[in-house]
Amino acid sequence: MGFLTDRKRAVGLGSAKSGTDHFWRVKVQSFALLILIPLFLFSFGSALGGSYDEITIYFSQPFPALVAALTIVVGMLHFKDGAQVLIEDYVHGLAQKVLMLLMICFSYALAATGVFAIARLAL
Repeated sequence: MGFLTDRKRAVGLGSAKSGTDHFWRVKVQSFALLILIPLFLFSFGSALGGSYDEITIYFSQPFPALVAALTIVVGMLHFKDGAQVLIEDYVHGLAQKVLMLLMICFSYALAATGVFAIARLAL
């Protein structure tokens, strides 16, 4: 091992061909959230403070339900990608794999629960 060049030691330790994809996915999610969150706040602001029946009627319309569902799904995917980077940077070994699995399951479960709740209100 002492006779290997720096290049030979670095072969196979590169970006694994996925760093650019992850970067752009996070950027697109950020841009989508930049549009979706104010749209969600402005559309839901008029219904805020209403009774359960008023909220159910409001979310039975397609536009508010779609905006809310998209905001939840894109937000949870963005959370998953951001937490993945944090775990990869600061946690190592078996704990990294366990936390990664738990975080992915948690984010998908939260997104599914949110979409299910919106669907129950809308239908």
